[in-house]
Amino acid sequence: MEQIVNLHIERLPEGVYLATSDEVSGLVAQGRTLTETLEIARDIAGKLLAAQTEWQGRPVLKEAGETFDYPLVVST
Repeated sequence: MEQIVNLHIERLPEGVYLATSDEVSGLVAQGRTLTETLEIARDIAGKLLAAQTEWQGRPVLKEAGETFDYPLVVST
Protein backbone atom coordinates (compact mmCIF):
# COMPACT_ATOMS: atom_id res chain seq x y z
CA MET A 1 0.00 0.00 0.00
CA GLU A 2 1.32 3.43 -0.91
CA GLN A 3 0.76 6.26 1.53
CA ILE A 4 1.38 10.00 1.38
CA VAL A 5 3.87 11.58 3.78
CA ASN A 6 4.09 15.37 3.76
CA LEU A 7 7.62 16.75 3.91
CA HIS A 8 8.98 20.12 4.92
CA ILE A 9 11.90 21.00 2.64
CA GLU A 10 14.28 23.86 3.22
CA ARG A 11 17.49 24.93 1.58
CA LEU A 12 20.13 25.59 4.19
CA PRO A 13 22.69 28.42 3.95
CA GLU A 14 25.35 25.78 3.22
CA GLY A 15 23.51 25.01 -0.04
CA VAL A 16 22.17 21.59 0.96
CA TYR A 17 18.52 20.60 1.36
CA LEU A 18 16.93 19.37 4.59
CA ALA A 19 13.70 17.35 4.72
CA THR A 20 11.67 16.68 7.87
CA SER A 21 8.12 15.52 8.52
CA ASP A 22 5.57 16.13 11.25
CA GLU A 23 3.85 12.89 10.22
CA VAL A 24 6.81 10.50 10.57
CA SER A 25 8.64 10.97 13.84
CA GLY A 26 12.41 10.94 13.41
CA LEU A 27 12.44 11.62 9.67
CA VAL A 28 15.38 13.88 8.87
CA ALA A 29 17.07 13.70 5.47
CA GLN A 30 19.77 15.88 3.96
CA GLY A 31 21.12 15.92 0.42
CA ARG A 32 23.15 18.00 -2.01
CA THR A 33 20.22 18.28 -4.44
CA LEU A 34 16.47 18.29 -4.08
CA THR A 35 16.26 14.96 -5.92
CA GLU A 36 18.86 13.34 -3.67
CA THR A 37 17.11 14.67 -0.57
CA LEU A 38 13.75 13.28 -1.69
CA GLU A 39 15.26 9.86 -2.45
CA ILE A 40 16.90 9.72 0.98
CA ALA A 41 13.68 10.90 2.67
CA ARG A 42 11.65 8.20 0.87
CA ASP A 43 14.08 5.50 2.01
CA ILE A 44 14.15 6.74 5.61
CA ALA A 45 10.35 7.14 5.75
CA GLY A 46 9.87 3.56 4.57
CA LYS A 47 12.22 2.20 7.22
CA LEU A 48 10.75 4.33 10.01
CA LEU A 49 7.17 3.39 9.07
CA ALA A 50 8.08 -0.31 8.94
CA ALA A 51 9.64 -0.10 12.41
CA GLN A 52 6.69 1.89 13.76
CA THR A 53 4.24 -0.66 12.33
CA GLU A 54 6.15 -3.47 14.03
CA TRP A 55 6.11 -1.77 17.43
CA GLN A 56 2.91 0.28 17.48
CA GLY A 57 0.73 -0.89 14.60
CA ARG A 58 0.14 0.74 11.24
CA PRO A 59 0.36 4.56 11.37
CA VAL A 60 -2.57 6.61 10.15
CA LEU A 61 -1.50 8.26 6.90
CA LYS A 62 -3.45 9.30 3.84
CA GLU A 63 -3.43 6.59 1.18
CA ALA A 64 -2.23 7.46 -2.29
CA GLY A 65 -5.57 6.86 -3.98
CA GLU A 66 -6.57 7.06 -7.61
CA THR A 67 -5.80 10.79 -7.73
CA PHE A 68 -3.83 13.20 -5.59
CA ASP A 69 -1.93 16.48 -5.99
CA TYR A 70 1.84 16.43 -6.27
CA PRO A 71 4.01 19.54 -6.48
CA LEU A 72 6.46 19.10 -9.36
CA VAL A 73 9.68 21.10 -9.06
CA VAL A 74 11.39 21.90 -12.37
CA SER A 75 14.45 23.87 -13.39
CA THR A 76 14.33 26.32 -16.26
